[in-house]
Amino acid sequence: MAKPSHSAQARAEQAFDEGWSLVRQHPMFNGITGRLYAWQRTPGGHDPGVPRDGWLVAQLPDRLYAHPTRLAEPAEWAFVLAHGALYFGLERYTTDKGDWPAWCAACDIGIVRLLHTLKLGRAPAHAHLPEGLPNWDEDRWYQQFCEEGVPDWAANLSPAGPSATGMLPPEQAAAPTSRLTLYTRHQNWGALLAEGIARAVQASLEAVNASGVAQRATPARPALSLATERARSWFISSFPLLGAMVSSFEFIEEAGICQREEIPVAAVDEVARTIYLNPGAGLTEEERRFVIGHEVLHVALRHLGRRRGRDPFLWNVACDFVINAWLIEMGVGTAPAIGLLHDPQLDGLSAESIYDRITTDLRRARKLRTLAGAQGDMLERRLPGSPPLGPATDLDAFYKDALAKGLALHQQQGRGLLPAGLLEEITALLQPVIPWDVKLAQWFDHHFPPLERQRSYARPSRRQASTPDIPRPRWVLDARWLSARTFGVVLDTSGSMDRQLLARALGAIASYAAAHDVPAARVVFCDAAAHDAGYLPPEHIAGRVQVKGRGGTVLQPGVDLLETAPDFPPDGPILVITDGACDALVIRRAHAFLLPAGRRLPFHATGEIFHLS
Repeated sequence: MAKPSHSAQARAEQAFDEGWSLVRQHPMFNGITGRLYAWQRTPGGHDPGVPRDGWLVAQLPDRLYAHPTRLAEPAEWAFVLAHGALYFGLERYTTDKGDWPAWCAACDIGIVRLLHTLKLGRAPAHAHLPEGLPNWDEDRWYQQFCEEGVPDWAANLSPAGPSATGMLPPEQAAAPTSRLTLYTRHQNWGALLAEGIARAVQASLEAVNASGVAQRATPARPALSLATERARSWFISSFPLLGAMVSSFEFIEEAGICQREEIPVAAVDEVARTIYLNPGAGLTEEERRFVIGHEVLHVALRHLGRRRGRDPFLWNVACDFVINAWLIEMGVGTAPAIGLLHDPQLDGLSAESIYDRITTDLRRARKLRTLAGAQGDMLERRLPGSPPLGPATDLDAFYKDALAKGLALHQQQGRGLLPAGLLEEITALLQPVIPWDVKLAQWFDHHFPPLERQRSYARPSRRQASTPDIPRPRWVLDARWLSARTFGVVLDTSGSMDRQLLARALGAIASYAAAHDVPAARVVFCDAAAHDAGYLPPEHIAGRVQVKGRGGTVLQPGVDLLETAPDFPPDGPILVITDGACDALVIRRAHAFLLPAGRRLPFHATGEIFHLS
């Protein structure tokens, strides 16, 4: 066979893609196609070959392979691809048929007859039934073909051509290499097709007006399935903790969007207040409750804002472990049978602690999958086809208010006990946020308590007029304590620190140092090397420090300089100001870190961390 030209190959691929799109858009098939992978085998590839006179072959567990160079109309491809999809939807794969070609031919008769009834696409020349065929089921045709052989007209119905079967035998099933590594399970194809039929019937009924005249289909978003509506209503009526949150979200249940964006089960967009559910996931009503609760808790607990520079996917995974354990403990729905991130050994741990654990084995952690597959199910991008954004709102205030009302209502109505970890996290989340400068002041209070003043006659105060002969002592600070009252500042001057933010931090440090009777602070600049600026009075810290370095960030030499300096007190605390883009630090004395908001250290810190804002 002559090698096809580039333009012919492009036309064949375009027609195939358009035909597959027609099948996916059909309400009866959008559930099945959400779990199927349809490919055109490229010349020289390793996929099962399609005969020269064939169109397509199906292979377990979830694949359709099309002829790579066949030129056909998109409507013809739609008919053939729907034929292959119905092999799975009608569950025609079986292991109890001894004559596989006879069974495949019997199945082709029923599928082609169904497709002619649906009028999906246009039947190719080979897919036409003879007139006057009896209306037998597949088992009756199979018995006929086993006794008398498969006639030519029946063999021609095969999408693989008359010399091959459209379904590859079960023993030729491919090893599962689905994008959903942890979600690969036996698909309930029959349930997916049943839901698709229900959607198709509903769409047909909605397209008929009160007078019985069929209306033209509109591109409006399809209605939610009955199971999703019931799951959503359950939260509003029976689970007040999340009822207000759930009622504020819009639900999108479209296989096309989910398949295009590779969302196998669900995802949430907190900015657009939208939850995406993949109808092809085949979830029961109880499983949908679990999934909805999972997505809403991501938003309610403000997981995106708490990420603070961590790896987005691994942070999502850590949050999933925590949320799933709580939902299972509370009995909210049923964990999806297709797979879930849950480890009893991690129960009771915070998301931050779990993140620190899973990052010790990045190779394994990267193989984990969320409800959105290999991406996080907390979306940070706008999906095509998503609803328009509403009026600007303070999302933190909005979601915290909804969560607070839900918690109060849940407790008033006695709807059941909540996990201690979840209750603590909600309580902490609803507390007013302490500004970073207040926390810094508390740090100074801890390390520099007020000094006791002593009476001294070394320099008497002014004598009173009534008793001029009696000297009066004056109150002074103990010089011995005052000389040791200092701290170290290791300052990242690599140039990546924001100048205005840095000025605010240094100004706050200077004011708190002066207020706590700290006569001077030892300042060390660090970029590619450590530069000792010596002791600086508080009033000079903010004015004389300038971001001048433009090299890499190496902070450990600055810490070592302070810890080994003979004129620096052995118990003097160290304050490290950085943007987090540094190597791991080893600090053997009391210390704290000041970081810009949204940043985090690339290592586990034992000292306090203040986030500048």
